[in-house]
Amino acid sequence: MPEQVTHDPVVRTENVQELADDVVVIPNGNVQLVPNIGVIGGRDSVLVIDTGMGPGNAEKVLEFAARYARGRRLYLTTTHFHPEHAFGAQVFADEATFLVNRDQAEELNAKGPGYLDMFRGLGAGVARQLEGVELPRPDLVYDQTYDLDLGGRTVRLRATGRAHSRGDQVVEVPDADVLFTGDLAEAGQFAIFPWFPPHDTDVSGLRWLAVMERLAAESPRVVVPGHGDVGGPRLLADVRDYLRLLRDETWIRRDSAADERTIVEEVSALMIQRHPEWAGREWIEKGVGCLCTEHPA
Repeated sequence: MPEQVTHDPVVRTENVQELADDVVVIPNGNVQLVPNIGVIGGRDSVLVIDTGMGPGNAEKVLEFAARYARGRRLYLTTTHFHPEHAFGAQVFADEATFLVNRDQAEELNAKGPGYLDMFRGLGAGVARQLEGVELPRPDLVYDQTYDLDLGGRTVRLRATGRAHSRGDQVVEVPDADVLFTGDLAEAGQFAIFPWFPPHDTDVSGLRWLAVMERLAAESPRVVVPGHGDVGGPRLLADVRDYLRLLRDETWIRRDSAADERTIVEEVSALMIQRHPEWAGREWIEKGVGCLCTEHPA
């Protein structure tokens, strides 16, 4: 289980940040369990990326998106199925076309009820946001890539394969050189490993690292992480380098037959020394556990 949350994870739409012409982000304000939410416009349509947690947050996002669209058609996509990113999609049902990659749709169907129960146990504020959640069904499902024509602007949705989750996708705005990563990348935070054996073991440190190597090599101008401040290509390189170091230091100790508790303590101390300013230190242990299982025997 993630740690208990003592605040209400509320999306605030007052301080919208413009990234490029007709590309904005509703920033998460570095509030835990609030995602960065993207809104991308073309001549005819507007795409919303992620909903916030639960119907109340999604209603605020939809209200903002409708004002922003000024009559343009609405689309919705989610970077992955986790509750703060996707468990508000029901609000968009009659207002937008909801499209995601196939792996994400299947993961939502398989794991959604369990994650809903788990997150309701994280604290009263989270439980309040999740009141009335109905798990959504996408209107349109694609396999690997989908080019969405918004009118004069094409946005590319790209499934990455198993990494932070089984169904991650990134969203690219090629003409503006902007990339939305979801939780494949966070700013100012250790990578979130949802490693909850035996309930969920689909996160893969090795596949995640391979994805980050590809994304970092593409070096987009603007990177919108799942949580934290918007950045540039250095943000992707930081996550890549962290995952690489986490793998190497875990496996060195695994090779020497150290027990997992010793590996966690030593690797955690090293990572905190390297990044004392990063939040989410509890996720280091989850990453070590995941990578221990991926160690070549």
